[in-house]
Amino acid sequence: MMTTPLPVDQVPPIRRPEAATLAATENERVTALIRSLEGEDWSRPTDCPAWDVRALSAHVLGGMEAFTTFRQFAHQMRAAKKAAGDGPLIDGMTAAQVRERADLSTDELIQQLTIIGPRSAKARGRVPGLLRRLPLKEEVGGQTETWRMGYLLDVILTRDTWMHRVDIARATGREIVLSPGHDGRVVADVVAEWARRHGRPFTLTLEGPAGGTFLQGSGGEDITLDAVEFCRTLSGRATGAGLLTQEVPF
Repeated sequence: MMTTPLPVDQVPPIRRPEAATLAATENERVTALIRSLEGEDWSRPTDCPAWDVRALSAHVLGGMEAFTTFRQFAHQMRAAKKAAGDGPLIDGMTAAQVRERADLSTDELIQQLTIIGPRSAKARGRVPGLLRRLPLKEEVGGQTETWRMGYLLDVILTRDTWMHRVDIARATGREIVLSPGHDGRVVADVVAEWARRHGRPFTLTLEGPAGGTFLQGSGGEDITLDAVEFCRTLSGRATGAGLLTQEVPF
């Protein structure tokens, strides 16, 4: 059956109420995956070269905790600046998150994920407007960009957790739970941002439960691949060509 391509300018942006729902679902799914791990799963290497599954899970927990209270946010920001030095702030934050949770047992880590996951999704939705407008300097594709904290809260944190769920599933041979309503929405938002960033015409067919067919302009590249692989490519985890060399932050 033929699928009518969706013009990417018709993909709505993720706003705060929807962002909270997506965050809650993603936190629940990544926690369920991590809860299923056992034995040697924890020490397996991931697509993030510096981190095994255990370290990556600690980062996921740290990311959830970062916005549960202002005190925790302030602590993580201070730790991030110290760890980053002259490098990107986000790299310092993730390094500090992993280091500060290194002494947790796997059972403790899972217990904290179970408790913090729902709290984190709700807390992110309650961050006041003044903080949401705070500018952040981040590097994407070798270029420094200025983000608003609201973009980090509503979009990037959920994308980051989603991609790390993919990382953990791939590292441990687990099946990735994917659904059109949740994962398809995350992927469609990635497609829309990717299209805005390169601004060129294309027809994109993404396969799998999180996929769909998208269009921008007329002519241009005709691309078909798995939806998860599309995101892995844009994140730098796989090699792309043509328009697939355009990076998108995760």
